[in-house]
Parts: sequence; structure tokens; C-alpha cells
Amino acid sequence: MNPNQALWEKGDFTRIAASMRESGAALVKSLGVTKGMNVLDLGCGDGTTAIPSAQLGANVLGVDIARNLVAAGNRRAQEHNLTNCRFQEGDATNLQGLPDDTFDLAVSIFGAMFAPKPFDVAKAMVRVTKPGGRVVMGNWIPNDPTLVAQILKVSSAYSPPPPEGFVSPMTWGVESHVIERFGSAGIPKEQISFVRDTYTFNYPGAPSELVDAFRRYYGPTMNAFEVAEKNGRGGALLKELEALFNSQNKSPRPDATSIPATFLRVTVSVS
Repeated sequence: MNPNQALWEKGDFTRIAASMRESGAALVKSLGVTKGMNVLDLGCGDGTTAIPSAQLGANVLGVDIARNLVAAGNRRAQEHNLTNCRFQEGDATNLQGLPDDTFDLAVSIFGAMFAPKPFDVAKAMVRVTKPGGRVVMGNWIPNDPTLVAQILKVSSAYSPPPPEGFVSPMTWGVESHVIERFGSAGIPKEQISFVRDTYTFNYPGAPSELVDAFRRYYGPTMNAFEVAEKNGRGGALLKELEALFNSQNKSPRPDATSIPATFLRVTVSVS
């Protein structure tokens, strides 16, 4: 199996996505999605941004490499009676089967950044976007002090070194890399803009419960715990993550978690 597919099918990302719904809907509202637009959501998970886009009247296709998340997305679309939203399995590095110049907006929020071959990802997103359309990415930022960058940083310290030739997903959070990748797809840097934005994880439980959800359902964290436990360091990893989540929690209630995380929002104008 494709190792990226195995990673994202390993857990059940829907359990983490539940904490991201409010920020997903708010982000979509800021994108100028209107009725009748054709929207691609790449690395869509179970539809945190695809579902709100369809609720605004867009025709939405969600593409994800994880079959369990595609199935979950289609169930959610049915539950919301959204006949204008469907999900299918696909690989962000080639988008095979999707015709050129199809979408008014191609969105990938913390999705395509995790695919290998980043230059192929940029090329594929530009290819399927109509002239005059936009590509919008949300990417975590390397060494950022907020939650997700720190989860990945902590987890990597307990994991074996990546294979030779591995390109870190976090490089999508570096402006120069983004410019280089879309430049290779024919986009001049003047048509690429960046802004720091915030995504908030809201969870109806204490921070330690959200850590437990990441431990049990989020592929990268699951892998880190498996390796840490083999080395007798599982307790140390748990302690480090619980300290991180507690220190970043902004909720005044002991039984709730609200943690803002900074990300790089990339907007590409396709001509």
C-alpha cells in the first residue's frame, strides 16, 4: 500500500476533525465561495471545509487518499442532504481522472501538504484550476510555537529518522518553498500571496482527553507512540504532549479545550 495512504487510514481522523469544524466553516466563509462555483477540496478528510462550501451553494468534490475518510465524507454529505457535494479517493500528486481547467477554487487545508512529491502537488492543483481561478492552501509552519507544529516536532523526536529523500510536509509552511513549487507549475511569484492565519481546535473535554484522541486516532501521533513505547519512552511522550496541550489551552473551563494554532494561508491566482 501507498505509505501515505496507510498513514491516514491508520487511525480515524474524523475524531480529530470534530474539533476543527467551527474554524473550517469560518475559513470557508472568508474564501468568497458562492452558489454554482466548482470547488475542489484536496486532502479533504471527512469534509471540514468541503461541507461548508457545499452549504454555501458550491458544487464540491472532495478528494482524499484515505478510503475511510472518503466514506465518512459521503455519509456526512448525505446526512446534510447535500447533493452538490461528493467525495472520492485520489492522490494529490497527480489527480488522475480530473480534467484540466475544471475548478474555480482548489482548496487544501492541512491536506495536500502531507502528500509526497510537493512539486507534483503544485502542478496538479494548478492544472485542474480554471484560468481566473484560485488555489488556496492552509499549511502548518515549521518551528511555529503553536499547537500542531509543536505536536509534529515533539512526535518526530520519538520517531525513527525519515527515509532518504523524504521531504518534510512542514516545508509547505515556508514561503520560498511555496513560491518555488508553484513557480515550477508556471505561476509567477506576483500571483502568490501569504498571510498568517489562526485555526482553533475546540474539544468538549480536558486537554488530556484531546491528547488521548491524537494518541488513538491521528496517524503521525499513533506512529510516534508505537515507537516510543517500544523504547520504553511512551510515558515521556505522553507527559510532553499533555504539558504542551495544557500550556496552550485558552478555555477557562477545566472540562473544555480551545487551542489556537497559527498556519500559513497561501493564495495562488491562476491565469
